[in-house]
Formats: sequence, structure tokens, C-alpha cells
Amino acid sequence: MSGRPDLKPASTAINAGRGASGSALAPALWASSVWESACLDDAHRRATGVRSGEFYGRYANPTVRSFEQAIAELEGDRLDDIDAMAFASGMGAIATTVLALCSAGDHIVAARQLYAGTLAFLQGPCRRFGIDVTLVDGTEPGAMAAAVQPGRTTMVLAETPSNPRLELVDLDELAAITGPFTAVDSTFATPLGQQPLAHGVDIVIHSATKGIAGHNDATIGVVAAERELVDAIWGYGVLHGAMASPFDALNALRGVRTMAVRTTHQSAGAQRIAEWLNDHPAVAAVYYPGLPTHPQHDLAKRQMRQFGTMLAFELAGGRDAAAQLLDRIELIRCATSLGGPETLICHPMTTTHASLTPQEQAESGVTPGLMRVSVGLEDADDLVADLTRALEA
Repeated sequence: MSGRPDLKPASTAINAGRGASGSALAPALWASSVWESACLDDAHRRATGVRSGEFYGRYANPTVRSFEQAIAELEGDRLDDIDAMAFASGMGAIATTVLALCSAGDHIVAARQLYAGTLAFLQGPCRRFGIDVTLVDGTEPGAMAAAVQPGRTTMVLAETPSNPRLELVDLDELAAITGPFTAVDSTFATPLGQQPLAHGVDIVIHSATKGIAGHNDATIGVVAAERELVDAIWGYGVLHGAMASPFDALNALRGVRTMAVRTTHQSAGAQRIAEWLNDHPAVAAVYYPGLPTHPQHDLAKRQMRQFGTMLAFELAGGRDAAAQLLDRIELIRCATSLGGPETLICHPMTTTHASLTPQEQAESGVTPGLMRVSVGLEDADDLVADLTRALEA
């Protein structure tokens, strides 16, 4: 189907990544971790090849490869020579990519608006390995470009929309930075929500555990970029060892098939809930790119196909109000992941961003009253009713 550039993204999601399944409509599970070689020369060819198939599971697996090819088609729509590589988690994807491309003495510019695990990796292991990191406000025009040190900066990394306050980075501005690799964590958007590569960004990263797999039953990450760059990441990745399980790849590929209908429904629900919360007296602020009140709403309209399944809001009553809300909700579940069929809510200060210092939390906008919501597949009216009861009890 890669020869059909006229397909819409939803059709690509249905048809991509079928190479290892023959005529079967359901993805085939290749559970084997090793394959037999025909002879000495054949074994040597597989052992020394790039991403050799049917050799050893750390090098490649047909089920994992099918998932990778599906993501490559979705992210590389109307682009040539795009490939992808899957990992055991989103953090496995980020850590492997950074360490594959950056060495001691190198410099990374990163938006301050990042998932706490990414921040911890950049400020912990990276600095311990001698990789300097400069954090800037990714929403400020020109800030990331201004922080680049010519000849030394190896990577510029952003997350858009960001976790947890749905702040955006201008993809065109990021892609215009010359010299270092540019990379975007696009987990919140999914490949159907935006395409960083189409804007000229070098690398797009996903925690595919979330909206791509979409059913809370796979832990997997993925990176997409030009094939030569992915091959370079693979060369380090087989040593780093954070390879995706074929079982998780199977579930993630199933999630790709339903991603369009899921994210369309979930995004509509998120818009409905955000608009309702925006008018509630117990809510001090709502963060959702689809709201005209979002400071980057115009940017969201320009670079996003969907405004997304995630939203955040600030309770006027702070942490006490947050605790009361979590005690009172019934339909919505208190959990820290996102992108699945169930609507989830969490308190970032005490969960997803608990590893940050108070100063880092403040700089990231993680306040005592901030709540993050992953909108699921329930009827939006039922979700609003649940929040109404919880906020007005």
C-alpha cells in the first residue's frame, strides 16, 4: 500500500504493516527469538547485516517489523525513505535515540515542557555521561534556536503537545534549526494528530503504549525518521537492548487499525469536556489546544489535524480540591497512563511529575491543583455528569 500516496491517514492505518502476515487479515505473531541459518556464509551475512530479518530477536522480528512499517507509513505520508524502529517503551525509544546520536562533550537543547521521565534522563544519566543539557521555554519563539551552540549542539528535543499542560512547540520553527538533529516527542498527538516529519523535523518519537496501541495492554515505544538515521539508531539500539516484544508489537499493530476511529471520538469528547470545564466556577484554568482561550490555539490549528485526546485543568481549591475530586469520581478512573479506552485522571504533582523538585515543578507549570485527563471512549455526556457530581458534591 506504500505505492498509494493518495490514501487518507485513516486508510493508511488500516492497510499499513502487513508484510509479515501473508494473506491473513489479522497480524501474524512471530514469537521466535532466534532463527536457523542455512550455512556459515548465511549466518555471517545475517550477523553483519543491518536489521537482518530471521536471525536473532534483538536484531529484528517480523511482527515488530510490521508495526515499524505501519508507523513509518503513517509518519512518512508523502515522504520518501522513511523508516521506524520499535523499542520496549517510550523511554527506551528516547534513551536509545539520544545515546545513539550524542556523545560526551556534546550539547542538547531541550524544551522545558517535557515528560518528567525525559527530564530526569536528560538531567541525570546524560549529564553523568558528559552530555550537557540546556533547558529553555519551548513555547517562546526563537528560544530553542538561540540556545544552540554551533558545532557543539547535537540535538534539539521538544515535546508537543507537552505533558501535562498541553503546551505547543512550533514545528516549522523547530525544523528550521540547522546543524543539530531535531526531534519531537509526539505521544499526545499520535501520527494521526500531527506529522512532525512533514514539517521538516528529523525524528519523531512516541510512547506507543499510549494512543497508538490504545488498549492499555502493550508497553512499546517507536522512533521514525529517514532510513539512514534509523539504521544509525538501530546500530546502537542492538547494544542498548531495549527492543520491543513481538507480543506488544502485535497488540500495538492492532491498535493502529482502530486508531483513527478511537482518536476521532476521544478528541471530540475532550473538546466537549474542556468547554464544559472552562465555564465551571471550581476550575481556575483549562489547558486544551482546541479551546480558543488556549494561548497557542492558532498554532494548533495550523499544525494539528486533531486537537487531541488529552486535557488538563487547574482546580481553584488546590491539592485539597484535587484529593476530593479523586475521592468522588465514579466513572472516570484514577490512573497515570493515557490513550486507552477508559477515561483516566491523575494528579501530576504526586504521580507523573513527582520526581521533579518543587522548583522544576513550578517551571513546568505543575501546580497543586493541576489535574490531567486522558479522555476515553465513554459518552462525553456521562463523563461530564461524573465530573459534575464530583465537583459539586
